[in-house]
Amino acid sequence: MSEALPSCPECSGVYTYAMGTLLVCPECGHEWSPADEAEDGGGEKVIRDSVGNVLADGDTVTVVKTLKVKGSPTGIKAGTKVRNIRLVDGVDGHDIDCKVDGFGAMQLKSSVVKKA
Repeated sequence: MSEALPSCPECSGVYTYAMGTLLVCPECGHEWSPADEAEDGGGEKVIRDSVGNVLADGDTVTVVKTLKVKGSPTGIKAGTKVRNIRLVDGVDGHDIDCKVDGFGAMQLKSSVVKKA
C-alpha cells in the first residue's frame, strides 16, 4: 500500500486506516468518510441535520424531538417548523440561529432538526 492516508481531523493522529468506505482513527475512535473532506470545500465547515442533509442559510427545518426551554412550561414540540435559519459558530454545538414561533430568537443544535 503506497497510498498515504490523511491524519485524523479530530486528534491529528497519524495511524488512520481504511475500513470499508470509512477512515478510522485508532487513537480517538473517530470515523469519517473521505468524501466528507472533499465536499468540505477546503476548510469551510459543513453543517448537517440529524439525517445527514447539508444545511444552508435560509433553509426551513423541522424539530425532530421535543425540546425543553428554560422559563417555559411546555417547550418546543417535535414537528415544529422553523423558517429562515442562519448558520453560526455557536456555543456547545448550537450552530443554528433562528426565531421559533411562540418562543422568539434562540439557537438550536443541528442534531435535533431535519431539513423540511
